[in-house]
Amino acid sequence: MRSRPGKVRVKTDPEVLRSAGLLLEYHPQLGPLRIEAVFGNEAPVEVEVGPGKGGFLLGRASACPEINFLGIEWVHAYAAYLADRAYRANLPNVRAVCGDAADFFQTSLPDDSVSRVHIYFPDPWPKRKHCRRRLITPSFLCEVRRALCPGGWLGIITDDADYFEHARHVVSATEGLDDIPFDACPGAEGLVGSNFEKKYSRAGRAFHTLAATRSR
Repeated sequence: MRSRPGKVRVKTDPEVLRSAGLLLEYHPQLGPLRIEAVFGNEAPVEVEVGPGKGGFLLGRASACPEINFLGIEWVHAYAAYLADRAYRANLPNVRAVCGDAADFFQTSLPDDSVSRVHIYFPDPWPKRKHCRRRLITPSFLCEVRRALCPGGWLGIITDDADYFEHARHVVSATEGLDDIPFDACPGAEGLVGSNFEKKYSRAGRAFHTLAATRSR
């Protein structure tokens, strides 16, 4: 995901966050997570890739206590910060994990385990020589489709027009994912309130949205 300027202050001891189950250790060699054990219930699970400071995930977790939320963040400081904010806000339906999202989906998310996947303002890697580093690839979306429950959906927002066209092509070409309007996703009307969205709105940037649902 995009680099995140500046530092964040984690006010709670990370060991406390781990003991509370909010900050997860990522061990790909252990295989798929037992989602029910991670959250202590069988509620639906939504995943955000690259939650950063948690503007979207924490807001949605607070509004939807009946849903579990897992944030996958590659910067350890931000994963700990997300867990810390959830701890201090008393949001027991949030978990944070530090790791590479593509690897995490492949090794740690079981089949049919996720109701929604949110990817908001991923790093577009605009230079041609860096395009191979983009998150949204055919192999990654095959793992997303596998992890989604039938009828579950994927939402993507970007401010980069070239990346939008790339993502739209890859989503359309992924077997088992059917394009749908972003605003047709229940609870996803309009934009989402992420930190990057707020920043780019102030800068007057245009946003591009797309969504897909798992058909089989």
